[in-house]
Amino acid sequence: MSLGPVMLDVAGTQLNDDDRRRLNHPLAGGVILFSRNYESPEQLRQLTAEIHALRTPHLLIAVDHEGGRVQRFKEGFTRLPPMRELGMIWDEHHSRAKTLAQQTGYVLAAELRAHGVDLSFTPVLDIDFGASGVIGSRAFHRKPHAISDLAHHLMLGLKQGGMAAVGKHFPGHGFVKADSHHEVPVDERPFSDIEMEDLLPFQQMIGFGMAAIMPAHVIYPRVDPNPAGFSSVWLKDILRKRLGFEGVIFSDDLSMAGAHVAGGPVQRAEAALKAGCDMVLLCNKPDDADELLAGLRYTMPAVSMARLVRMHGKPHPLSMAKLHEDPDFIKAVHAVGSIGIHEGNLPLDDPTNSCGHSG
Repeated sequence: MSLGPVMLDVAGTQLNDDDRRRLNHPLAGGVILFSRNYESPEQLRQLTAEIHALRTPHLLIAVDHEGGRVQRFKEGFTRLPPMRELGMIWDEHHSRAKTLAQQTGYVLAAELRAHGVDLSFTPVLDIDFGASGVIGSRAFHRKPHAISDLAHHLMLGLKQGGMAAVGKHFPGHGFVKADSHHEVPVDERPFSDIEMEDLLPFQQMIGFGMAAIMPAHVIYPRVDPNPAGFSSVWLKDILRKRLGFEGVIFSDDLSMAGAHVAGGPVQRAEAALKAGCDMVLLCNKPDDADELLAGLRYTMPAVSMARLVRMHGKPHPLSMAKLHEDPDFIKAVHAVGSIGIHEGNLPLDDPTNSCGHSG
């Protein structure tokens, strides 16, 4: 059975009958995990092994594991800093910040791969304009070239750990204050302003070979009346044709308020796929997931299938035991541990446990 265009979530720390039914549906192509799906390293390995055993080629397993307040798995995993910390180091010492970004990416990917996770939805390429609370310290910097510099090295580290990079939230979620999980943000800037700043990190990372991109549930009315994730102007004309992106386009969570402008679950998925997404995410709404799987009529294009298969994690990752014997990994963990945390008492994980909060 080939991969389908829908990424779903699962209920708990092991699969139940409803999870298996949904994941064996021909439209299913991936699973996104949350904090509720994690109890211990061994439990996570068993869960991912069970998911991978369901189908061939195996379903993609993803997670929002960026660092800072968006880190789904904690106990048994290295605490990762928010990306803003790397930006602060970059201000003082470019080369040290780039080295730390690569080591952070390596630790992030190697630990997830050791537990059977294929990819993390990272890095955040949004510019920190100081306006968006939902982005905030998740962004590397205010300067586009600093973001590109650090994201590139984080991507090199992810690759070293066996994982592809997913840049988000195209074309940029950092300028608007509204949170697309609860409302529909509107960015009134003209395309020229977005092109001169927000698009630069995406353009640079596409040039560096970034494998996947996730668009924002933000409306840019001076470009298109639809949110970017439902806009063929943004996804086909600008991202594909103008910027030359040939990788995977993942939708952001279709359960978010910012996606509801497109209608019900089936209509949202249809709109996102028609606009140019290769895979759509639907999280934390099992009834909506059932409605989507029952109602969507869609044949996966061969090009989308080829793109998605490349998102599988690198085969035969090192186990955690082997990683802790590896001098490069040990060095990287110590380096990541040296990065200061300036987030005060912010929780490591988003309390809503919604995939959109880092998607």
